[in-house]
Amino acid sequence: MSSIVSVVFDRVHEYELIAHAGMSRDEANQWLNAQWEALECESANPMGKVLVLDKILGIAEYGGEKRFAEPGEWAKQYANAVVTVLQRPAVRVDVADHRIG
Repeated sequence: MSSIVSVVFDRVHEYELIAHAGMSRDEANQWLNAQWEALECESANPMGKVLVLDKILGIAEYGGEKRFAEPGEWAKQYANAVVTVLQRPAVRVDVADHRIG
């Protein structure tokens, strides 16, 4: 089953990625954790606690628009991890407004 992940950086720059169920929830969480660390993301939460939604937003922001504009393996993995963890058929990651819908 395919799902769609839309990553929005501003009103003009929105990228749609097709995600396919192909990883377990543990693999998806491991991928997100590894990317969070590799990109040296920082938590927006003043308490320092990092929720999965924070990771999804932070990885998109720190990963940068270019990775989504020219979708390669990294963008595909991102989309797969997002839909696996959130278990939704469609996800909108709005980096500009810091929202996931």
